[in-house]
Amino acid sequence: MRIGIIGSMQFTERMVETRDRLIATGHDAFLTTLHEPLLGKTDKEKERIKLYQKKNLDAIREFWRMMQGADAVLVLNFDKGGVKNYIGGNTLMEIGFAHVLGQRIFLWNPIPDIPFYRSEIEAMKPVVINGDLGLIR
Repeated sequence: MRIGIIGSMQFTERMVETRDRLIATGHDAFLTTLHEPLLGKTDKEKERIKLYQKKNLDAIREFWRMMQGADAVLVLNFDKGGVKNYIGGNTLMEIGFAHVLGQRIFLWNPIPDIPFYRSEIEAMKPVVINGDLGLIR
């Protein structure tokens, strides 16, 4: 299965690790090509780099192009900034893109209790895997 890995880029290292685990089990997994400058950086540095990439490198369209032909997305929704199972605005858009493209949507953790997001995410019928990559098939 071809799977795009999405989530807050604060989790870049975990995204790479998850991509590699999925590849090891026979999936064709990928994440944004813009991830490399974020590796090993502090959260503050990552935030600065992410803003630059969004404004100057068209990061949203870059991943949209990569999503074409994929079968699914895996959302790495870990805790961030005091929000359990965080999903930010950009990730919400990518979930919506996947839905419109007819791709399956997997969430690492349950849907976060973020006002205005919950019902939209529920409507797209994601599969919550609770960290079990074996449930992706």
